Amino acid sequence: MSEMGEELKRNAWMQMNEEEVQAAYLFADSYIDFLDRAKTEREAVDYIRHLSQEHGFTALDQADTIKPGDKLYFEAKGKVCALIIVGQQDLQQGINLVASHIDTPRLDLKPRPLYEAEGLSLLKTHYYGGIKKYQWLAIPLALHGVIVKKDGSQVQVQLGEDENDLVFTIADLLPHLAKEQMEQKMVDAIKGESLNALIGSRPEINGGKDPVKSAVMKLLEQHYGIEEDDFTSAELQFVPAFKARHVGLDRSMVGGFGQDDRICAYTSLKAILDTSVPQRTAVCLFADKEEIGSSGNTGLQSLIVELLVAELMQKAGCGDYYAVRKALADSYCLSADVNGAVDPNYLDVFEKMNNSYLGRGVVLTKYTGSRGKYDSNDANPEFVGKIRRLFDENRVVWQVGELGKVDAGGGGTVAQYVARYGMEVVDCGPAILGMHSPFEISSKADIYMTYQAYQAFLSSFAY
Repeated sequence: MSEMGEELKRNAWMQMNEEEVQAAYLFADSYIDFLDRAKTEREAVDYIRHLSQEHGFTALDQADTIKPGDKLYFEAKGKVCALIIVGQQDLQQGINLVASHIDTPRLDLKPRPLYEAEGLSLLKTHYYGGIKKYQWLAIPLALHGVIVKKDGSQVQVQLGEDENDLVFTIADLLPHLAKEQMEQKMVDAIKGESLNALIGSRPEINGGKDPVKSAVMKLLEQHYGIEEDDFTSAELQFVPAFKARHVGLDRSMVGGFGQDDRICAYTSLKAILDTSVPQRTAVCLFADKEEIGSSGNTGLQSLIVELLVAELMQKAGCGDYYAVRKALADSYCLSADVNGAVDPNYLDVFEKMNNSYLGRGVVLTKYTGSRGKYDSNDANPEFVGKIRRLFDENRVVWQVGELGKVDAGGGGTVAQYVARYGMEVVDCGPAILGMHSPFEISSKADIYMTYQAYQAFLSSFAY
């Protein structure tokens, strides 16, 4: 078969029937709505909680005992959550876990962000996760998050999403004066300390030394009842103000912010909502902090997976420590995360035989890491073989993937932090273009195949 013929053979669209094609387009509509509604971890948790309640899930901490078929919801710190369907098999035989993350690269406000310079008022930021700093200049930005005041009350903030709402931006240097800047390396041309967003320019009469800053603080006090020190106990993020969109004349792709990794969060969410009583207990975990190493008490370097399984087993009447650890070791996990699709504009960093492509289905990534598989899980071939068979039996179109050429770079996922419990883990998710940019691109065929893969794993993959 010719090279072009082989590519067509591997293309997911060519392997889908008309019913599946229509389902993929319809699925993408609801996915786009999710991207627009859940731009932060807290918003994603709120979305998942409300949708799960509509599907009959109840709070785990309100259940005294559990039995097969129970649908349960778990939440911690407002930034990590899980959905559980208790299976027919004994919990001591392990669980089927799909673990995604709901944080994404963005710009966080510093604890003391507000200042005035040259007649303008600005907000200082500290970027979160791996970004190309220049991509965040000269675009409209929205401000999302929460401010916690000294009395414990909370102020929810979401500015810039409505088309008639105000937006923020970080101005770029005009090309007429950017000769030296453009001769620098891209990594050096934009400094992290220069990612300061405009918040105001109109001075207050009798505003003192910093009249523009004073005017801004007056507005913040009037509209939100906050003072400057309240920024210290705030969690505020700048995200792109534009909405997710259909991409291409054929509308076959989705473009939007935060698809790494909310594409896996949404597909796994829909998969478990569409699962009845599975053979093994099915768990979808939506974690925080993956983009900065899964650290903190909402990341998967914490013991949150162990805590969740221990609580489930305690309510099932088998909660001694050995039983919990044995159940974890006998569990299976799909580390639900994206891979980088081969980009025809930058072929020099990809290895075409082993890298993933847009439109060829969900990606099985045996190992991640960088330069010698450092910080990688490196899945066992016996487990990968089982997943291959599962996907083929359920008509899931899949491909293999690595993150670029061996010496080109690399990246990590949550897989290694789940694997430490002894469970079998492999990375599994769609390929995307423009990863970590404000406007990432995914294929609707891959989105649908990812959903199909997770549902097959949750509903039918037995011990």
